[in-house]
Amino acid sequence: MAGEFSADQIEDFKEAFGLFDRVGDNKVAFNQVADIMRALGQNPTNKDVKKILGDPSADDMANKRIDFDAFLPMLKTVDAIQKGTYDDYVEGLRVFDKEGNGTVMGAELRIVLSTLGEKMNETEIDSLMQGQEDENGSVHYEAFVKHIMSV
Repeated sequence: MAGEFSADQIEDFKEAFGLFDRVGDNKVAFNQVADIMRALGQNPTNKDVKKILGDPSADDMANKRIDFDAFLPMLKTVDAIQKGTYDDYVEGLRVFDKEGNGTVMGAELRIVLSTLGEKMNETEIDSLMQGQEDENGSVHYEAFVKHIMSV
């Protein structure tokens, strides 16, 4: 999607944006911006979105609203953010591969997901890890990264 968006893309974005307008004023709440971006194929962190919105307070996140013309440049900003590649993620998980056999302990991965970076809650982790652990509680991290990047 990088660079400028086509007229067709902008129309699609506008249509998706409209689906999040619960009031009918052609605007959405600040706290919906991240969801809209994710619905449009982006994957910004909550921290990135708050920064793009000008670091609003919790009250502003719930009550302030923006229109599509204000949203589109924000979407372009998120689109331009450098994304992690498959190799980046595999390399990051390889650090936890103590035996050098392409696996990490599922329990250790759960702790990392809940304590480092943008912390995930138990429900999110369970959803992400579903079907990823073998009978020994190990996760084949290359397959895990492929799974995550395909979701």
